[in-house]
Amino acid sequence: MLEDRATAVSSPTQWPAAYPQGYAVVDVETTGLARDDRIISAAVYRLDARGEVEDHWYTLVNPERDPGPVWIHGLTSEVLADAPLFADVAEEFAARLDGRVLVAHNAAFDWQMIAREYARVRSAPPVRQRLCTIALSKQLGLPLPNHRLESLAAHFGVVQQRAHHALDDARVLAEAFRPSLRAAAASGVRLPLLECRPLTEWSEPSVPRQARAGYGGHRSGSWRPSRKRPACPYPNPGRYEPGKRLKQGMRVAFSGDTSTERELLEDRAVEAGLHIATSISRLTSLLVTNDPDSGTSKTVKARQYGTPVVDEAAFGQLLGDVEPADA
Repeated sequence: MLEDRATAVSSPTQWPAAYPQGYAVVDVETTGLARDDRIISAAVYRLDARGEVEDHWYTLVNPERDPGPVWIHGLTSEVLADAPLFADVAEEFAARLDGRVLVAHNAAFDWQMIAREYARVRSAPPVRQRLCTIALSKQLGLPLPNHRLESLAAHFGVVQQRAHHALDDARVLAEAFRPSLRAAAASGVRLPLLECRPLTEWSEPSVPRQARAGYGGHRSGSWRPSRKRPACPYPNPGRYEPGKRLKQGMRVAFSGDTSTERELLEDRAVEAGLHIATSISRLTSLLVTNDPDSGTSKTVKARQYGTPVVDEAAFGQLLGDVEPADA
């Protein structure tokens, strides 16, 4: 039904004027899911404003380390030995993204992996917004049994030939995105666009491979492994009051992209005596986000609870003068 309704959108006067003018459907295969893992292959399907394919591109990438779960992506050290380094393909990759909205399945993962690779070569990809097809399928109310790519593909009758092969995954996603986009246009749905903020400050951790997060499923979780921190030794003094200082023990949550790598920001907050909150509740003192209108669960709950919100730059200034906890 959604596909029938989507194909009815043909006249330019029916197409939402606020929709982007082009998309780059991306898939990357990686050595794992942790923040120190590397891209080993990448594919981009460029689409026009209505989701029609313009061209596609694919490359292997030598990660300069072991390739990780070969049984999933099939790329061995021997296959990758003569592949170009990311620095060698960065310019071509950027040309494929330039001026387009990056589209991916669990786009936060693909974007963070791409952003880190560009940070390593002291550059930034020319993309400012991303669209997650999981979020779009939720907005459209698609009756999917789960949020895997194969379920989205099956819903639209797209045949997947080589799962976990970047080029085929990007093709499948491009073919499933087109009817999704048309359905959204036909219904006047606002696309779930989020800001892509390149990394300007980051760190390369040294973590033993056996301690890294697993690689289970296709983009099923966060791009970062969970990290246990010691409990904050200070009581929660309550909400942050705009114009005043932060106080040790305040519960701070983060949402969305930051120019400084999230883990570095969290480390600095912990060093200042703050508590890192992984979700928003009535006890949360402050939400840090550069995109308060993004519609993420944290920003929505912050509005519901009246939780104060500041951006990354303001938070950085507040961290410089945190009030000690009460004796």
